[in-house]
Amino acid sequence: MIELRAEAAASAREGRLPADQDRRDQELQADAAAAAEQKRQRRYLVKALLRSPTFMIGLIILLFWVFMAIFSTSLTQSYTAQDAMSSLKPPSAAHWFGTDDLGRDVFARMMAGARTVLVIAPLATALALLWGSIIGLVAGFWRGLTDDIIMRGIDVLLALPIIITSILILSLFGKGTAIIILTIGILFTPVVSRTVRAAVIGEREREYVLAARLRGERSSFVMAREILPNIMQPIIVEGTVRLGYAVFTAATLAFLGFGLAPPSPDWGLTIATQRVFLQIAPWTVLFPALALASLVVAINLITDGLGRTFSK
Repeated sequence: MIELRAEAAASAREGRLPADQDRRDQELQADAAAAAEQKRQRRYLVKALLRSPTFMIGLIILLFWVFMAIFSTSLTQSYTAQDAMSSLKPPSAAHWFGTDDLGRDVFARMMAGARTVLVIAPLATALALLWGSIIGLVAGFWRGLTDDIIMRGIDVLLALPIIITSILILSLFGKGTAIIILTIGILFTPVVSRTVRAAVIGEREREYVLAARLRGERSSFVMAREILPNIMQPIIVEGTVRLGYAVFTAATLAFLGFGLAPPSPDWGLTIATQRVFLQIAPWTVLFPALALASLVVAINLITDGLGRTFSK
């Protein structure tokens, strides 16, 4: 009797093993197929972006400013060097974009000014994307009371005017680079969280999410490994939009006197300090303003190119 039971158990195990192996093989094949499809989609998106004139023009302008932010000190004159005898000189061979009221080279200061804005704006945007993605994932995935509480708080923050609130925060805590980055990042978080939440709500009832829940996966795993990779496109587009706003916000704060202090070559600060010479030396204001406008336009072109490509 005992031998019969042992033989029956062995037969059952042998029957289960092939079935389990087949199921694992099917899962591996499905994962491999999904990975191959994702790789194909990424290649398609890259090729589509490279064929987009809007995206490429914006990218070239942005890369130019990134290059100048890194290498401007090696390629141009010193942006801090003063020459009282060359004060407010018009553009010439010696000073391509003229000089300011202290005889400093406007071209050198304009190129060096890219460094400030390309540190503050991307870092502030990255913080907003990080915090906003976490908040949006939690609110959109859990819904119910959790969603209601979070979104009511987000609505309150969205009602605050960004520039005025930034001025208040910087007046209380100082005007250092870190404080400016944190301030802009915090104030941009609510907008990002709403975008992410809307994307999560559209994904949470899809079959792959339901399958992950049925497998018993933790909520954090489902949000991070299942939903997040599938909502990266709207997050990327929102990130480029916020980046443009961050550049403009940082420049506005500097113009109002709540950015970096002189002799920083920050574009907003330069426009603020040189605007009194607009009538007699317009180049001191015109070129930094054009630099700021070109960077914002470049980011907007990239955003438009991404949006058009992702919507195809």
